[in-house]
Amino acid sequence: MPADRIIFKAGTRPSQLALTQCRGALDRIESMLEGIAFEMVPITSVGDTDRTTDLRESPADFFSRELDSALLNGEVDIAVHSAKDLPFPMPGNIDWFWLPWREEPRDCLILSKGRKIEDLPDNPVIGVSSERREEYCTQRFPNGIQKNIRGNIEERIAQVDSGDFDIVVMAGAALKRLEITDRITEWIPLEELEVPEGQGYLAITFREGDARMQAFRSLFMHAVTFAGAGVSNKELCTIATLHALKQADLCLYDSLIDHSLLDELPPLARAIDVGKRCGAHSKEQHETTKLICECARQSKRIVRLKGGDPGIFGRLAEETEALEELGIPFRVIPGISALQAATTGTGMLLTRRNVSRGFVALTPRKSGGALARCDGEMKNKLPVIYYMSIKATKQIAEQLIEDGRSPDTPAAIIFNAGGEDEQIIKTTLGDLPEQKHCAKNPGLIMVGENTAFSYRSNLGALQGKKILLTCSEAIQQKAVDLVHDLGGRPVQFPLIKLNTRYEDAQKLAPIGSYDWVVLTSPTSVRCFMELLKNTQTDLRTIPRLMVCGKGTADELAPHGLYVDALPETGYSAEGLLEVARDEIEADDQILRLRADKAGPQLAEDLRKLGAEVDDFIIYKNEPVVHDELPDFDVVFFASASGVESFVAQWGFQALENKTTVVIGKPTAQALEKHTLSPDVLAKEATIPGAIQSLAEYLVTRTLTSS
Repeated sequence: MPADRIIFKAGTRPSQLALTQCRGALDRIESMLEGIAFEMVPITSVGDTDRTTDLRESPADFFSRELDSALLNGEVDIAVHSAKDLPFPMPGNIDWFWLPWREEPRDCLILSKGRKIEDLPDNPVIGVSSERREEYCTQRFPNGIQKNIRGNIEERIAQVDSGDFDIVVMAGAALKRLEITDRITEWIPLEELEVPEGQGYLAITFREGDARMQAFRSLFMHAVTFAGAGVSNKELCTIATLHALKQADLCLYDSLIDHSLLDELPPLARAIDVGKRCGAHSKEQHETTKLICECARQSKRIVRLKGGDPGIFGRLAEETEALEELGIPFRVIPGISALQAATTGTGMLLTRRNVSRGFVALTPRKSGGALARCDGEMKNKLPVIYYMSIKATKQIAEQLIEDGRSPDTPAAIIFNAGGEDEQIIKTTLGDLPEQKHCAKNPGLIMVGENTAFSYRSNLGALQGKKILLTCSEAIQQKAVDLVHDLGGRPVQFPLIKLNTRYEDAQKLAPIGSYDWVVLTSPTSVRCFMELLKNTQTDLRTIPRLMVCGKGTADELAPHGLYVDALPETGYSAEGLLEVARDEIEADDQILRLRADKAGPQLAEDLRKLGAEVDDFIIYKNEPVVHDELPDFDVVFFASASGVESFVAQWGFQALENKTTVVIGKPTAQALEKHTLSPDVLAKEATIPGAIQSLAEYLVTRTLTSS
């Protein structure tokens, strides 16, 4: 192990299974974090030494208590557990999360070697270790004699082989990790025996508040989305909220929503009612907040769906502050509130020329539900928001101070609220006039104690950084979703436009006469499918498909098309050529489809293998011109064309002190032409690969600088 690596100590139980699964997980993590290594520290738990206590009667921390102590004493930095072994609730001062990689969740039946279920005696002796397995065995083997079984995986199997037990129920994940699946006699379907939610997952625990480990955890977290459902009906829900629902693993929803919104969830997603109605709460607020934090730490993609707008009497602050304390990222999607539906939607407009220039919105309820006075003194303390006011900051400040507000009252100017280039200037009422020189666009002025608060913006693996996404519009959404997931702020800024060449569609007419079609980018797939649709081509006539990487293959799959050849690693033209040497035979007819910027080199290399190649350009790559370069921290280039477009418009100097991410070697080479080197080269030449590589780079930098 190189001496310059930073080493963290990882506690684990000493069984062969625990050591194997711990090392496997740590190796995978080390491959993500350059300069970081983990040293395993075996720690014996009471569950390892006490072989007599029935697990159905054992304490919740039977297998974790000693590891918890080692954490709190500073003997280890993290501890690795089977997720189902963690106690609930977790002990104080210990934080945790699940790794997202799940092994086989099902249980299985183990008999002695060579024995089958039909070979069992009339009254088989069955080893059980949990109430759910006991219940299953009672139904499956009603004449069985159930006995408590203890020991590690190898010892339990040995007890079956020695004849102490005829059959034992075990977790399939354990046998797969130990590579002894040949001992499985029969898998038990999940519909016959439900398993704990954590079965098959590994969990990591660490000391509460450890900033290094919170950064480490951020690589495996999805940002929680707080979304406004609108009011009354689905049509008043925003596109952004609908999009979030379509990607959710779990939706925690309020009662007062249009329940048809839940139909937008993926088939396997869960929906939990956490709503509150007067006098009837399905969950108390503290329970809902705790549930959000727990599910987020299980690497789930969560949508907290709130009626109306989340920030208007929606108890949003309690939930976001709990996530902030844990260092868990989140984002908030505003919604249409009852305020707007009841006024704008009915004609009782809150603002009407010569009638009203504003309004007051408040609740007579205080904490706990009791009524509070709504007198003039209280109203004077409410935040005030001014529209169309940037040029009147001096007059506004003077009037409010004259009416009794302190010059020290917090205030803010908000430009382009909700936009990617949103700008917020925090100040005080007394200094408000001095900020007017900052006004470039229309904005709002807000005065009141509320302006002293803000969401923490540096959470998540991407640490709230503004990521300039220069890729084409066709793949912007995929990049945006990934940036949101990892706690970044996407700035959509396509620098290239890809135009399908419909005038050449007839060239695809004889597609059935080819042996291979070669595609080297997801965009080429999209244009290819557009041309096939335009020419009404029967997809059954498409020959074998060769692609350069997983991202291109994934783009074909929704059309029911699956690739016949692609590199296992090294997703590039060079990797494709390696595959082609094994797959292509002399005189094979190949149709190579590409962009005008891609060049003919790949076609020429394929001809050198003895193939006959038709090299067709099916889309053009054109630059997109922008008037202004937005503020950003990181720039992501998905193509060499994007680099050239950026440099042509703003020069390479605009990249100074910015982090640059590129999707592959050709894009990196485009930067190098301008004497620049990328900070991050995607480990896998795909959009997810690039964003994940950026996350790993930023987290590694955090861990190594602590």
